[in-house]
Amino acid sequence: MDAKTYAAVTDVCARLAGRLSDDTLGVVRDQYAAGESDLAESTLLLNLEGEGVGITREEQDLIRSALDDPGNPDLDDVPVIDAVPPLQYRFSPAGPADAPDPSRADIVLSTDAPRHGGHRLRRAWREPLAGAPDAAAWVYVLQVAEGTDQLSAYAGLSSRLWVALKEKWPLEVVVEGKQLPQYQAAALTAAHQIWSA
Repeated sequence: MDAKTYAAVTDVCARLAGRLSDDTLGVVRDQYAAGESDLAESTLLLNLEGEGVGITREEQDLIRSALDDPGNPDLDDVPVIDAVPPLQYRFSPAGPADAPDPSRADIVLSTDAPRHGGHRLRRAWREPLAGAPDAAAWVYVLQVAEGTDQLSAYAGLSSRLWVALKEKWPLEVVVEGKQLPQYQAAALTAAHQIWSA
């Protein structure tokens, strides 16, 4: 996969965060990071349709530009919408009293973040609104420098969290200083910094 295509799939994954389920998006990111683009394309397209997630014309064009076969009929099965729907989550710096303790995950991710180009690691509590695809959870946002392989950083940190703690928390890897899609922007705005380089 060339650099332009890799940038397109990274952008598509970021745009779909909060709209496509965490598990599906995680699998797609892992597959692309591992170089399994055919598998990632199938997973993405079938789950967009299966989960009823619509995409804008711009997103459709972006996905088409990254497909091995731009004429893939599965893309035509994904509903096209006029605009990105409103965010289906509310973010806050602290969770409710009964929220799971994130301290062990904080340590694992903070320890590993520098190996993946991390500059800052932040955490926010995500509360779903009506129609959200996923439940309440801690969401981590790793801020990295321009040129960092965001998909590989995601795959490495998510894998480390699973191996060390058997925990899966949503994770977003974003480039510092770049304009972000609404999900990452909202999470980052509410997030509490837990580590910096």
